[in-house]
Amino acid sequence: MIIREEYLNKLKALKDKHIIKIVTGIRRCGKSTLLLQFQDWLLEQGIDQSQIIFINFEDLEYEDLNNYRSLHKYIKENLKKNSKTYIFLDEIQNVDKFPKVLDSLQLNPDIDLYVTGSNAYMLSSEIATLISGRYIQIEMLPLSFKEYCLAKGGYEDRARKYTDYLLSSSFPYALALDSEPNIIRDYLESIYNTIVIKDIMNRKQVTDSMMLQSVLKFIFDNIGNPFSTKKIADTMTSDGRKIDSKTIEKYLAALKESYVIYQAKRFDIKGKQYLKTLDKYYVVDIGLRYMLLGKQAMDAGHILENIIYLELLRRSYDVYVGKVDSFEVDFVAQNQDGNHYYQVALTVREEATLNRELRPLRMLQDDYPKVVLTLDDDPPRDIDGIKILNARDWLLDLEQ
Repeated sequence: MIIREEYLNKLKALKDKHIIKIVTGIRRCGKSTLLLQFQDWLLEQGIDQSQIIFINFEDLEYEDLNNYRSLHKYIKENLKKNSKTYIFLDEIQNVDKFPKVLDSLQLNPDIDLYVTGSNAYMLSSEIATLISGRYIQIEMLPLSFKEYCLAKGGYEDRARKYTDYLLSSSFPYALALDSEPNIIRDYLESIYNTIVIKDIMNRKQVTDSMMLQSVLKFIFDNIGNPFSTKKIADTMTSDGRKIDSKTIEKYLAALKESYVIYQAKRFDIKGKQYLKTLDKYYVVDIGLRYMLLGKQAMDAGHILENIIYLELLRRSYDVYVGKVDSFEVDFVAQNQDGNHYYQVALTVREEATLNRELRPLRMLQDDYPKVVLTLDDDPPRDIDGIKILNARDWLLDLEQ
C-alpha cells in the first residue's frame, strides 16, 4: 500500500477540528485508501475502533443507507456515547440529499466528519448553501512522479521511470498491474467508462455519448494548446458532427466536475487581470490519454507541460497561463508568497530555443522566482537570475 504522506498529513493536521473535511478527486485516485490509512493512524493514536464509523457507498452492503434519512438514523444510533466519534463517508454523492446529513451531523461537537466524493457537483450550489464556511476541501490527484518513484524503489534510473510513469498511468492500482500493459489498458478503460457513463451521462443527462467522447478526444489531443469552445464546435462541425458552443461548454463543465480535465485560465501579468478567452486544458493522467488516443500521440513537450501543471496543483498553487505583451509564460503559479513563473521545454540546448524560453521571463520586472524546466540532463544553472533545472529532478524535489 502506497502511503500518501502529503494528503495524510493534511488530515492529521485537521483532526478534531470542528469542520467537515471533504476529499475530492477523480475515481480511483486513492481517496478510499487515504481514509483507511488515516483510520489506521487514529488507532495508533489510541482511538478505539468503536469510535470509528466507516461507510463506503459503493459497497452494496450499505445500499439501504443511500437515503439521507436512513443514513442519519444509522449514524445517530451508532455514535460512541460520551466520547468523540470519527465518521468517514466514502463516495457521499451516491446519497440522496446528502448535504442535509452533513449539515445535521456538523451540529454535534463530538463528531469529527470526513467525506469523499468523485464529482465536483457535490460542492455545487446545494452543499455550498447548506454548509458554507463549515467545510474544507482537499483535492486529491493520482500519484505524483515522486510517489511513483518511491513506490518503485527510489530515485535511481529516473529517466526510465519517468517514461514508465507516463505509459503505465499514475493511478495507484496501476502499479500492481505494471507487468501487464494490456490489463492496465483494460483497467484505465473501466475507469474512463465509469466516469463517462456514471458521472457524466447519467448525472448530466447527456444523450449523445459519441459527441461527448469526440469532445474529450479533442481536448486530450490538444493538451497545452490554447483554444475556445467555438474552435471545438467548428472542428466537430467540419468533421460532420454539428454542435454548438453552449453544448461544448456543458460537456467541458461535466468533464471538469469529474476531474478528468483541468482548466488553466490566462492571466495578463503586466495588466494584473484574468483573461476570458483561449484557456488551456490538461488531463489528470497521461495513461488515460494513451488509452484513448494511442501511443502515437506522444507529443512529449506538451506531456511534460501537463505533468508540471499537475505538480504545481499538488504543491497548492493556483495556476494560470501567463501573458506578457504578445508572449506567453507557460505557468504563473500563485500562492500567499506571490507569483512563481515557469517555462517548460523538452530541451534548451540550442541557443535560439533557450533565448525563446528566456525572453518572456526577462520581460518581467518583479523579483519573484523564475524557472525554466527541461528534460536536458545538464547541471542546474542560473542565467540573469532565471534558474534552468532538470524537470525530473524538480518533480522529485532534488533541485529547487
